[in-house]
Amino acid sequence: MSGALLAAGAVATGAIADSPRDLTAATTVVPQNVRLDLPAHTPIRTPARKAVVRHRRAVASRAHVRRALTGSPRTVAHALVLRRGWSEEQFGCLDRLWTRESDWQVTAQNASGAYGIPQALPASKMSLMGSDWRTNPVTQIRWGLYYVATSYGTPCAALEHIYRYNYY
Repeated sequence: MSGALLAAGAVATGAIADSPRDLTAATTVVPQNVRLDLPAHTPIRTPARKAVVRHRRAVASRAHVRRALTGSPRTVAHALVLRRGWSEEQFGCLDRLWTRESDWQVTAQNASGAYGIPQALPASKMSLMGSDWRTNPVTQIRWGLYYVATSYGTPCAALEHIYRYNYY
């Protein structure tokens, strides 16, 4: 026999076996983490590996550009309400709520110190959404929607609360 059979992790050392009785003496088992130095003509069988399927992460593309929020505070709020997945009915409730509270005025302030479109008390809570909370209606609306969502779930639930208790 002119070659030695090699299993995964086995190495042929010494001379190549010439007869079947020398075959067992010519092979030695080597752990798989040891580097094997074999002659170039020695065939090695490696186990077939399954193809690794790599999924691409979704990445923002330039094909979809989010438009800047511009327009009146009502228009901005309407866009943000729809982005949240709330319905037109929810925007109607939000419109009644904030018309009652501030008439959509960015610098509206009441006697208790509540400030802005959503009438935050204390007003500095709106800094959570940006440092321009005193003058930027988008910052105030984002904070107001966050507050309504976390405190009441929906604008209609907040409006119901204000009708019942005269505050939200």
